[in-house]
Amino acid sequence: KTFAQSYRRMALNALEPLLGRTVSVITADGRVIVGTLKGFDQTVNIILSGSHERVYSTTSGVEQVQLGLYIIRGDNIAVIGEMDEEMESDINLADIRAEPLNPVVH
Repeated sequence: KTFAQSYRRMALNALEPLLGRTVSVITADGRVIVGTLKGFDQTVNIILSGSHERVYSTTSGVEQVQLGLYIIRGDNIAVIGEMDEEMESDINLADIRAEPLNPVVH
């Protein structure tokens, strides 16, 4: 096996338990997208339902832009992780100020 094949297999194994769960995805261009993981394929393209993008700003609270059903190409995913919905419900996004993320540089 090549490194790429091993890496892809590891990614697929890590995504399987997240199906049906709320995840946060940071894309290579610095976007933060939250939604329910509905599916993925062998190239780690993912499908999210009920998704929204969180747009961060230093001057106002976090804006949530509704996206609905959304597909993200695997080569554009920098990080994906499960959201803690209980902790998430305690956070007031309107109070959060932050710099937007920069794109990933290879």
